[in-house]
Amino acid sequence: MICAMTPTLKLNTGAELPAVGLGLWKIAKDDTARVVRDAIEVGYRHFDSACDYGNELEAGQGLADAFSAGLCQREDLWITSKLWNTYHAPEYVRPACEKTLKDLGLDYLDLYLVHFPIAQKYVPFEERYPPEWITNPNADSPTVELAPVPISETWGAMEQLVADGLVKNIGVCNFGTSLLRDLLSYAKTPPAALQVELHPYLTQEKLLRFCQESGIAVTGFSPLGAQSYFALNMAEAEESVLNNETVKSVANAHDRSPAQVVQRWAVQRGTAIVPKTSSVDRLKENLALFDFELTDEEMNSISALNRNRRFNDPGDFAEGAFNTFLPIYE
Repeated sequence: MICAMTPTLKLNTGAELPAVGLGLWKIAKDDTARVVRDAIEVGYRHFDSACDYGNELEAGQGLADAFSAGLCQREDLWITSKLWNTYHAPEYVRPACEKTLKDLGLDYLDLYLVHFPIAQKYVPFEERYPPEWITNPNADSPTVELAPVPISETWGAMEQLVADGLVKNIGVCNFGTSLLRDLLSYAKTPPAALQVELHPYLTQEKLLRFCQESGIAVTGFSPLGAQSYFALNMAEAEESVLNNETVKSVANAHDRSPAQVVQRWAVQRGTAIVPKTSSVDRLKENLALFDFELTDEEMNSISALNRNRRFNDPGDFAEGAFNTFLPIYE
């Protein structure tokens, strides 16, 4: 049973995805267990994790603490994780999922997503975990080494996870309409969800419409836009949507913070969101989105801020960081 305080999105499987979750990307390992428990204590029932975030073991400790304290039961929670690029070959999909389950201390995932439409060369668990992007960090010129694995083969192994009871729902991240259309053409189990970057500077209306018409629920990561990328030097200060005059004006009209307005805009569009924070006060603030509503004019004014500004783009960051040109959105 999902906590009643957060509205849900109904998936094509009949499952209900809480509209607000806690994103675990970039939460420090030393903080993760505490933050997960704190989040459960203030009402979160949706957690968005991934092998690549490097903190699933600590997240599992936080879940175990919450269970043992009687704060919730496993069936109260929605846990999402993601298949990393190095495990796309069918023979590695189940071991990768089992590793995530072991680290999280769970018997099943509510949602398992293909993290990127990028298949990399396999890196054994015992060699490095999580393997991250670079295949051999000790090479003279470290690069991302790719593997020729069709998405169709990866998806077949994802479908088997559902059949085997390890995962209840499957989906994808960072896919556009062409990849989704192709996936739908052969999938025996269609994707239940898509997770992509979404915020007022990257509104992706055509992608949202395609997913709505195809019965695919959408979760937006980085719902506050540039905030997640300042520390990574992937965004400039003036790109903060929270300082935008339109957003601040709407926030003043509702006596809410700019962050709450931007996130309310997102859930009012019919998407789920997974904002990240380590602060208890911000955890509460990010959940307090359902006792006010934006007018149509306010919704449209925020949507009109779109700049098609994508902060998380391998086609931009991979060459400088990993000596490898990796475009996926063009």
